[in-house]
Amino acid sequence: MRVDASRRLRLVDWLLLGYNAVVVAVLLVRAPDLAGWSWLLLAHVLIFLLIWLVRLPGLGSAGRAIAELYPLILLVGLYSELDVLNAGRPVHDALIQHWEMLLFGGQPSRDWWRSAPSVVWSFILHGAYLAYYPILIVPAFWMAAHRRVAALRAFILSVMAAFVACYLCFIFMPVAGPYYAFPRPTGPFVGTLTARWVYDTLSQGSSFGAAFPSSHVAATVAALLAGWRASRGLGLLLLVPTLLLIVAVVYCQMHYGVDALAGLAVGLAAGEVGRRAMHRA
Repeated sequence: MRVDASRRLRLVDWLLLGYNAVVVAVLLVRAPDLAGWSWLLLAHVLIFLLIWLVRLPGLGSAGRAIAELYPLILLVGLYSELDVLNAGRPVHDALIQHWEMLLFGGQPSRDWWRSAPSVVWSFILHGAYLAYYPILIVPAFWMAAHRRVAALRAFILSVMAAFVACYLCFIFMPVAGPYYAFPRPTGPFVGTLTARWVYDTLSQGSSFGAAFPSSHVAATVAALLAGWRASRGLGLLLLVPTLLLIVAVVYCQMHYGVDALAGLAVGLAAGEVGRRAMHRA
């Protein structure tokens, strides 16, 4: 079975192949300190196989759908394994807090909600934090439903470029973030429905050391830019929740302000990667 010209590797495939190779190298180096590293190594070998399989000719409709969407499907596993990769690694929160002090004159992620507690804004901004998931999913299905194949590929490339950049930082410079570094919010501020949903979600699986840059901000900004290029209506639909999310990650004490700014920069750069790829298509 051969990969023909129409099934050649795409930029997103090369991006994931490169990231996969880095993770394999990290696993081999850190193996003595990682429990279950051999299973993760096997999983990454299977990712190499998956990327080869989705570019084979003769795929049916289900296979073609997987070939387009598989990077988003892999995200769940790639994020979850960060907790294992960073097990026992020193975190760099002191450095980020130092940058925070230099830039903001304080620790806004710790002090903002305390100085201006608001049940209303807690409800809105915790809800915006949860909007991260539909922001990453809805545009992909909208583009697929409208057969906007080039836009869909640019969207997935943009989002994956943002995630890969963030995940590499998480692996080599883990930062726990204010959620772990400071006493957590209490009282009515975290008693709203959306706040409870956020904390319930985090209790189900939050990878340690994945704070800088904020992948929430990076991925949503990249998704916004790619969605805007595909449809002004779709872009406007994503605009407000994205802007609120950038504020929410700091106000709700999930990320340092520096994390959000770095995530914004990564998201803008990733969006530009998708734009250039779409213009070359």
